[in-house]
Formats: sequence, structure tokens, C-alpha cells
Amino acid sequence: MANKKIRNIALTGFVLFMAACATVPITGRKQMNLFPESEMIATSLTQYDTFLSENKLSADKAKTAMVKSCGHRIAKAVEEFMNANGMGDRVANFKWEFNLIDDDTPNAWCMPGGKVVFYTGILPYTKTEDGLAVVMGHEIAHAVARHGNERMSQQMGMQALGQGLAIALSEKPAQTQQIWMTAFGVGSNVGVILPFSRAHENEADKLGLIFMAMAGYNPSEAVEFWKRMSEIGGQKPPEYLSTHPSDATRVKNMQEFLPEAMKYYKKR
Repeated sequence: MANKKIRNIALTGFVLFMAACATVPITGRKQMNLFPESEMIATSLTQYDTFLSENKLSADKAKTAMVKSCGHRIAKAVEEFMNANGMGDRVANFKWEFNLIDDDTPNAWCMPGGKVVFYTGILPYTKTEDGLAVVMGHEIAHAVARHGNERMSQQMGMQALGQGLAIALSEKPAQTQQIWMTAFGVGSNVGVILPFSRAHENEADKLGLIFMAMAGYNPSEAVEFWKRMSEIGGQKPPEYLSTHPSDATRVKNMQEFLPEAMKYYKKR
């Protein structure tokens, strides 16, 4: 009976994987998106509105205007590129929105469907509009590459696999089962989930350089921006336990990928 359940779980997982297999634009990386993008976007609309209602928008009109202008400019360039290359479905239902929050945290993020938030705390590091475009391109890349959907799919996949292991180990002594489940937990956190998350960050860095270049922003500014970010104080976790590449790794990757990004550069 247990073996039959295991086979059913495996078969279901395989079918879901094949049905949800997709390709990230430009990089060509294969990914698994188990959730309908329409569902992801609908959820992000609610979550985004809730966030805005609970946080203070910046009163600085000039900086807010720069964030919005930069965002819409890159989004337009991305949409034009996607439509011209048969990938318009990736952004067809996006409702782009860009807001600046009054918060000293050096951060920015993007929800599915193009809902972007910048924190005022990151502006001292972006310095110029080109610097801001580095972060904007990166966040837009997360949305276009559907990294949010992929991350959720990975988490759900890990849960399903965990249940399968529980069934498979049901006849084992309790101590042995606990060892297996503990090993599985460590493996899913360090061996699978975190490397995939770093892969997302690296991919968003590369796509972000291309996207900002398409919009007429100089991608070479990315190297200087991440050098400035590396100067942020405070203890940082080892890279293998972080979902983001180390600043040194990021600068090195940017420098290596810059020639490719420059091919898309359209000077203003």
C-alpha cells in the first residue's frame, strides 16, 4: 500500500513538472512554475495594496518621480523587446506600478505582475538615475523571469517530497525516520532551496543589466553600485548560507557579463 502511494506521488510530481516546465527569456534556463501566473498576479495585487496601506510613501516628489520614470522606462523597453521576440505573453497581464517608501532600509523588491517598491534607504547607494536603473532592472527581471512563482513551486515541491519520504520511511524505527527527515530538512535548505535562490539572484543580475541597457541606461554603473553596496556595515552571513551572492562575487559576475549587456545598450 505504501509503495503504491509512493508511486502515485512520484507520478503526480512528474506530470506536474512536465506541465509546469517553462523557459526563462534570454537566459534559456528551464524552470518549474506550478502556479498559474494569473493566480500569482491576483495575489500580488492584494498583498501590494496591503503593504502600501501599512507603510508611508515618500513625500519627496523629485525622488518619487525618478523612481516612477525609471521603472516605466525600463518596463516599456522590456515589453517592446518581449513583443518583438515572440515572448509577449510573459508580460501581457502586467500592471506596472512603482512606489517609493519612506524607509531607511537599503532595499527594493518586486511582486509578480510588476508591482515594485523602492525604499528611500537605497537611494544613497544608487546615487544617480543610472544607479537606480541597476536595481530597477534587477527587480523587473525577477518579475519577468517569474522567480516568485518558481520559488513557491520549489517550496511546494519540497513539502510534497517530504510527505513521500515520510511514507517511504513509515516502516523504519522512529530514530531512523527522524535522521532521514532531519537530513532532508538540511538538504532542502542548504542543498536545494538556497542555491536556487542564489541562481535567481544571479539571473536577475544578468537580465537586469540587459533590461537597463535596452532602456538607455549604462550597465557599467552596476559595478560601481555594488561596490558602494559592499561598504554597508554590519555582519553578513557566509555566502553559502545566504540567498544573495556576496558583494565581491556580484561585482566579479557583473564585470564578466558586462560585454554581453553592452550589446543591448541604446544610448540616450
